[in-house]
Amino acid sequence: MHQQVYHSQDIQAWEQRWFAAQNSALGLMQQAAWAIAQQLQDVFESRLKSSISKNKSRYRVAVWCGKGNNAGDGYFIASYLKQFGYQVDVHATDLGRSADLHSAYQYAQKNNISIYHHFDLKREYDCHIDALMGIGLNRNLDESWQRIIHLFNQQTGLKVSIDIPSGLNPNTGQALACAVKADLTFTILGLKSGLFTGQGKEYSAKIKLISLIPQDSALKEIAKLSPTAIHLPQRQAFGHKGSYGHVLVIGGHIDMGGAVMMAAEAAFSAGAGKVTVVCHASHHVAILARAPNIMLRDINALNDIDLQNLIDQVDAVSFGMGLGRDTWAEQHYLKWFPLLNCSDLDVVLDADALWFLALYPTSLKEQTYATPHPGEAAKLLNCSVQDIESDRFKAIYSLKDQYAGQWVLKGSGSLILEDELWICTAGNAGMGTGGMGDVLAGMIASLKGQLGHQIQLHEIVTLHALAGDYLARGGMRGLQAHQMHEAIYEVVNSDPDVEHKLNG
Repeated sequence: MHQQVYHSQDIQAWEQRWFAAQNSALGLMQQAAWAIAQQLQDVFESRLKSSISKNKSRYRVAVWCGKGNNAGDGYFIASYLKQFGYQVDVHATDLGRSADLHSAYQYAQKNNISIYHHFDLKREYDCHIDALMGIGLNRNLDESWQRIIHLFNQQTGLKVSIDIPSGLNPNTGQALACAVKADLTFTILGLKSGLFTGQGKEYSAKIKLISLIPQDSALKEIAKLSPTAIHLPQRQAFGHKGSYGHVLVIGGHIDMGGAVMMAAEAAFSAGAGKVTVVCHASHHVAILARAPNIMLRDINALNDIDLQNLIDQVDAVSFGMGLGRDTWAEQHYLKWFPLLNCSDLDVVLDADALWFLALYPTSLKEQTYATPHPGEAAKLLNCSVQDIESDRFKAIYSLKDQYAGQWVLKGSGSLILEDELWICTAGNAGMGTGGMGDVLAGMIASLKGQLGHQIQLHEIVTLHALAGDYLARGGMRGLQAHQMHEAIYEVVNSDPDVEHKLNG
């Protein structure tokens, strides 16, 4: 079953329905804290095995508590960890009004936890636990809270957040001025959307779900996490180049030949049987020198009959990479786009094709896959990049509402909107380099041209991200998109079940 992702308000409403059914709020707080403390003990013991001192009584833990029920989790966690034999201190603000929070505070006192009502740490700790805010925060932090969070981030040792890193919007993944940068996040009841997209991946790091109560019928997901184990169909022994899709790549302004080259190479590496590039003739020699299996046509030499003949010969099209934004590019966009949009082909719109789509807004057919980065999405929606990044979920639905088709909003935790909304959890910061989007466009056209409805858009986006992770095994800095074709070949030919066993 796919992992489901929720809005924080829906999780809070689910929790309230649980309490309305006469279940104890304090009991749930204790249950969450106990489950987290047990998992932390496993983490601590693993770290102690590799340390000089293997004595748990010397392992020091600081729990940072705020004013809400998230702090109640923190007080109970502190008590349980002390019962397990660790040295534990609490650094806290003044208590809020919650009765459950006061019960947790009193329990910590009974366990002789040292509670300091300030954040002036006098000693070093091996672990810092963030129980400052939880998921209720929906406004920017004031200067006082910003100072506390900056101080937390400056500490050495393992950093753990309870439910969500304090200062991170649980739904959009944007920091509210600043946020805790955790090494490990224990999120309670359900997965929050903000953990997986935007800045959320940077602040949340490794995420563990603490699942405590059964879901009810009123709880509705807002997205699913795209699985990373993707099974592609086996090829038949009697297949030939005509069996595996003919991809047409269109773009390549006189000043920009690399984009179509990388898209075409990605299409071949993902398994396309044939690839034709239509671009400015000045790039033909370079393309053939790098990939002699690519077929070429001069974009300036094609008349309307040639365009239609090409469309009739292929299975999928990737359009817009390196096309440019000048008058020449505009003329070619206006020649190609109407033909593509009324065809039965799978069509990928990327880069400069999206620029012109924003200038000439048109409803897209269902088999169109548009792949904007935040800047292109802002152009399409006539807003700022900040508007896009402040709520990526709203942005991708707005794109589909305005233009139809299927959409990928690229970036950290790429969003994919088909019939459902998916979040890609693979990929890495090294992929933030020119040409990665061209590679993705070529992959989508290739795999859709080969497999049609046998593969979903979110699976292709994840394969692209997995290829980036494969390429980054030796380090993220300095990755280049033209290297991706080799990684794509590895990923589309790997057995995900074998990979899962090898990775534990």
